[in-house]
Amino acid sequence: MSDMTEAPQKSALVKNLPLIAIALVAVIGAFTLKDYLSFDALAENRETLIAFRDANYLLTVLAFVAIYVVIVAFSLPGATIATLTGGFLFATFPGALFNVTAATTGATLIFLAAQYGLGDRLAAKMDSSEGVVRKIKDGIDSSQWEMLFLIRLIPAVPFFVANLVPALVGVPLVRFVISTFIGIIPGAVVYTSVGAGLGEVFARGETPDLGIIFEPHILLPILGLCALATLPIILKAVRGKKGI
Repeated sequence: MSDMTEAPQKSALVKNLPLIAIALVAVIGAFTLKDYLSFDALAENRETLIAFRDANYLLTVLAFVAIYVVIVAFSLPGATIATLTGGFLFATFPGALFNVTAATTGATLIFLAAQYGLGDRLAAKMDSSEGVVRKIKDGIDSSQWEMLFLIRLIPAVPFFVANLVPALVGVPLVRFVISTFIGIIPGAVVYTSVGAGLGEVFARGETPDLGIIFEPHILLPILGLCALATLPIILKAVRGKKGI
C-alpha cells in the first residue's frame, strides 16, 4: 500500500521539478544578480558591449537573446534592463524584434513548466467543478483571446503572473504564444526606443525615464488597445444577460 501511495507522490514531485527549479533560481538570482543586471552595470560596460557587437554582430544577437530568455524564464531581475540593452545595442528595430522574441520564448518556458506541473490537473478540476468555479472557467474559455491580450497590454499586470495564470486555466500553447508575442509589442517598442537613446543619456550622466510608459501620449494608446480587447468581453456579457 505504501508503494502505491509513494508512486503518485513521486510523479507529482517530478512534474513540479521545473517549477521548483524556476522558483529556486529566481530566489537566488534576486539576491546575487541585481548588481550585475542593472542600469549602472550597463553604463559601465557600454563601450565593451558596443565594441563586441561591432566585431561579432550575429554572435551578439544570439548571446543577447539567450541571456534575455534565461532572465525571463527564471524570473530573474533585469528584464527591463535587458529590454533597454536591446535598444541600446540594436536600435529600436531590430532591437524590439529581438526583445519580443526573447521575452515570448522565456514566457513560454514558464508557461510549459506550470502547465506540466499544475496546469493539467487544475484545468481538469475546473472542468469537472460546478457553481462559481465552473462559471469562471466558462467565462475565461469564451473570451480567451481577449483576456490574454488584456493581461499583456495592461502595464500593471506583472509579467510572471501573465505567464503563469494562462497555464493554470488550460489555455492552449499556440494561443498563449501568439497572444504573448503580439500583446507585448507596444510596451516592448516603448522601452526599446528608450534604450536606443541611451547613448545621449550616458553622455549626460543621467538615468533613463522608465516611467515614460505612463506618459499620456504613450499610456492613452495602450489603454485604447485595452478597451478594444475588453469590448468583445462586455458585448458577450450583455448578450448573455439578454439571452441573445
